[in-house]
Amino acid sequence: MLKRMVIMLALTGLVLGAVFGFQAFKSVMIAKFMTTLSNPPQTVSTTTASSQEWRSQLEAVGSLRAVNGANLSGQVAGIVSAVHFESGADVKKGDLLLELQAEDDKAHLDALKATASLARITFERDSNLVKTNAVSQQTVDTDKGNLRNAEALVAQQQALVDYKSIAAPFSGRLGIRQVDLGQYLAAGTTIVTLQQLDPILVDFYLPQQALSQIKVGQDVMGKVDTYPNKTFVGKITAINSLVDTTTRNVQVRATMQNDENLLLPGMFATVDIDTSAPQKFVTLPQTAIAYNSYGNIVYLVDDKGKDEKGQPKLFARQTFVTTGATRGDQVAVLTGVKDGDVVVTAGQIKLRNGAPVIVNNAIPVPNDPNPRPVDR
Repeated sequence: MLKRMVIMLALTGLVLGAVFGFQAFKSVMIAKFMTTLSNPPQTVSTTTASSQEWRSQLEAVGSLRAVNGANLSGQVAGIVSAVHFESGADVKKGDLLLELQAEDDKAHLDALKATASLARITFERDSNLVKTNAVSQQTVDTDKGNLRNAEALVAQQQALVDYKSIAAPFSGRLGIRQVDLGQYLAAGTTIVTLQQLDPILVDFYLPQQALSQIKVGQDVMGKVDTYPNKTFVGKITAINSLVDTTTRNVQVRATMQNDENLLLPGMFATVDIDTSAPQKFVTLPQTAIAYNSYGNIVYLVDDKGKDEKGQPKLFARQTFVTTGATRGDQVAVLTGVKDGDVVVTAGQIKLRNGAPVIVNNAIPVPNDPNPRPVDR
């Protein structure tokens, strides 16, 4: 019995020794394998940090409008007898544009002029006769009243005849003709639009907090999507004296030169206003910044020379940064990055501090301070 017990204990000890020995051997082999396992390099995109001059700017959107603009129409009704303009033509102030039939009005005018002429003759004759007491002073006074009445009727009829001719009230460019020869026009019917295009105005709104940063005469730069590569320069010419109580915005008007007549009233425009002297900032693409609640970070790439195969040894180094204003695809970096630093712009999610990297800049990262969407 004792012999069996000894054999059983010996076998149990042997089994337990084998189990613990295998576990120890496994731990040693795993540790040995982990020490030989290298961290594979990660592929990233990079850019070289550089300084740019930035101005503090106010940005706004607005609409263009003409200094003078009107839809021309007649004050009286009539039939179009003559059209003296072409659609889209440039005209001068006072140029005759359209005439309505006015023969009856002109004939009536001639009759009134004849009546006024007779009244003048009568008044002048009786003025001479009153000196010899041939007529009374009352007769002369009556003649004078009749003359003034006749002249007033002539002036009234002359104005009615003038209404039958529509002239340009100011110089500018005509739009598309809205009437035809022989057409009957009711009073107030639009004939054509006339717009003075040079200079041109742009109206936009700014929050009330911006009032301390703007003044009349300040330079503005405007852009329209029709001409994405062209900037139009102007100056602030008026600031509204009232702040909108609903939006707390104030209306601002700027005047821009438009000697090529590229800008048209009604266009949508973006406006930039420089509010301070230019300052130099290190700028990076916004994709380079990893924004976190505990601080914003970027990864710099350090060059540690070359390996035995002649390949560059590049390693990622994490650093905290302080960011400033943004403009388009770019962000200003106030601290943490200096000119010449190589910064990771894509692929940061795979990195940790000290990780080896491979640079591949085949696909550029957006880095435009004034990006514009591409129409497809």
